[in-house]
Amino acid sequence: MDDGTIEAKLAALGLELPPECPPRASFVKYRLWNGLLVLSGQICEWCGEPRWLGPVTEETSVEEMQKAAQMCALNLLFCAREALGSLDRVDQVLRLGGFVNAEPGYGRGPAIIDGASNLFIDIFGERGRHARTAVCVSSLPVNAAVEVDALIAVS
Repeated sequence: MDDGTIEAKLAALGLELPPECPPRASFVKYRLWNGLLVLSGQICEWCGEPRWLGPVTEETSVEEMQKAAQMCALNLLFCAREALGSLDRVDQVLRLGGFVNAEPGYGRGPAIIDGASNLFIDIFGERGRHARTAVCVSSLPVNAAVEVDALIAVS
């Protein structure tokens, strides 16, 4: 396990990485190539158990869904650590893609994906600021409420 400063920042926030992050289908969790780490989309699940289901509606708490997006980010960080050996090798979070399983016409998807974005900024500082796409979709794997993927530059 990594003892680096990034995991210390997570601990200071009262957060931890999941003990595992099994893939749900026939794909790899990450691909490291030429200093870029491409992380496959991760849903709001803990050790394979979905925690928030969609669709998100106007009655759904944005703050609760931000926690779902944060869980996606924790799964992404688990995969990044698995790929790199240490999260301290992250030079820059380049891009996040966020997907919210929402009812037609739902417009607060970007605010939900802020749960993932803010975690990356909180732990990586300026290196965590990134370009981003945040969209609402009609479904996600196992009816999960949120999915997030990432592209990261590494040393």
